[in-house]
Amino acid sequence: MMAAAPLTTPAARHARARILDLARTAVADPDCLVELSRQLRLIVPFTASFWSASDPLTTLPTSPARVEMPILPGQCERFWEREFLVQDFNLFRDLARAERPVTSLYRATAGQPTRSVRYRELHHELGYGDELRGVFRSGTAAWGVVSLWREEGQRPFSAAEEKLVADLSAPIAEAFRRAALMQASASSASPEVPGLLVFDQHGKLESFNDQAEMWLRELPPTARGDRAGSGVLIPTEVLTVVALAHAVAAGIERGPARARLQSRTGSWLVIHGFLLRGPQDVAGRTGVVIEPAKASEIAPIIVEAYDLSSREQQITSMIARGLSTAQIAQQLVLSQHTVRDYVKAVFEKVGVASRGELVARLFAEHYQKPLHASIMQTPHGTA
Repeated sequence: MMAAAPLTTPAARHARARILDLARTAVADPDCLVELSRQLRLIVPFTASFWSASDPLTTLPTSPARVEMPILPGQCERFWEREFLVQDFNLFRDLARAERPVTSLYRATAGQPTRSVRYRELHHELGYGDELRGVFRSGTAAWGVVSLWREEGQRPFSAAEEKLVADLSAPIAEAFRRAALMQASASSASPEVPGLLVFDQHGKLESFNDQAEMWLRELPPTARGDRAGSGVLIPTEVLTVVALAHAVAAGIERGPARARLQSRTGSWLVIHGFLLRGPQDVAGRTGVVIEPAKASEIAPIIVEAYDLSSREQQITSMIARGLSTAQIAQQLVLSQHTVRDYVKAVFEKVGVASRGELVARLFAEHYQKPLHASIMQTPHGTA
């Protein structure tokens, strides 16, 4: 049997004080998550854990993240499919809106965890019993999430342990909030030098700087591309921006000529294209700049990717947070019929047939890659 150290012991008081100190001063980066997990384990013992930041607009998990459990091939995908596509107990989006954002699976199922699909299909396979889930919430915004597991046969998490983690929810949320603010600041004031490429009037690469070659290597591989005479592979996205710049200059398309896409590491990049003119004002060459997306440009990416209106974007984020049609209608002062029309339009644009599929698509296309890239795995049962 696993026993939790009561907060009256010096070790437990020290661990809680250390957690609160981190929450007040630290940024929830990978090193901070290691220490948070180590200290929390001293108060609320657990076998395995998952920690992650979350997007406060959608509650979807994002980086930084940490996993302290063995992961078999395909388990991550199965975990998230069940999180978004299967109605179950203690989903993160439900906890984010709950009166108390922390609870255990045993308590939620009245001591019958087999009522949970997640327990039957994943926990049992991994040898886990009870799961304590929590959302780190500041006000109404969810900035991070955590799952703690105990081995099958160990006692479930107690009500006192649930309350202890719940009391830490708001303080720890501040560390995740600082991390998000620092990421946004770093993105909007990136010290990286933009890459510059110059193409001739026929769309062939003429020259480029060293930074351009570096950024090109960061772009994900595409099915089609053009290898210039220098041996540099020009992705289709760049060639498309060059063609669009010519079309804008000819009045065929309306500007600007630009594209946004994720790099191999999951960060967002912006590609700008524009026609250059010579001394006699004769159009000829095309300039292309590749640089990190500014924080102000990242927020509308999902909207532009699916051509969502501002109202459709608003409703999409509410769906991701788990709000019902009635709740959305109440918050936006719209009729439920109008909300259903907006939801139908979003489904058609994104190409899905249900709310679960919509959230799963958003996660897969915009959150999953950076989340998994940031995960640091450690041996089973160790911090």
